[in-house]
Amino acid sequence: MKNTFKRLTATVLIASTALMGLPMTAQAGIVSSSEAIAAANPTDARSKVETLLAREDVRAGLAERGLSAEQAQARVRAMSDDEVASLAGRLDQAPAGGDILGVLFTVFIILLITDILGLTKVYPFTRTIR
Repeated sequence: MKNTFKRLTATVLIASTALMGLPMTAQAGIVSSSEAIAAANPTDARSKVETLLAREDVRAGLAERGLSAEQAQARVRAMSDDEVASLAGRLDQAPAGGDILGVLFTVFIILLITDILGLTKVYPFTRTIR
């Protein structure tokens, strides 16, 4: 009975710790008038996306996926202003290297919990509850 409870607790903790790594953040800030005007200008967003498509690393990534840069630019030109503004906004919010710190922290916590429960022995500073 006691062993079943420990396993159930470990399973719940591992699942909840793994789910904590999901991006669920919200940010708010003061937007100046000039920033609001710049965001409302669709030609700036379109030029930002086209500038991104002109980069060599982006062109190489598109070629790896079977899409030429000319096809991508044609698709961007066919998009509405709202769609281009949304795409440009997502490009600004995208992480450059991913969220590696969150992944490492999650792995650390999972290994720490399994060490404490006695399922693994990774960290020398923990004592098992068994």
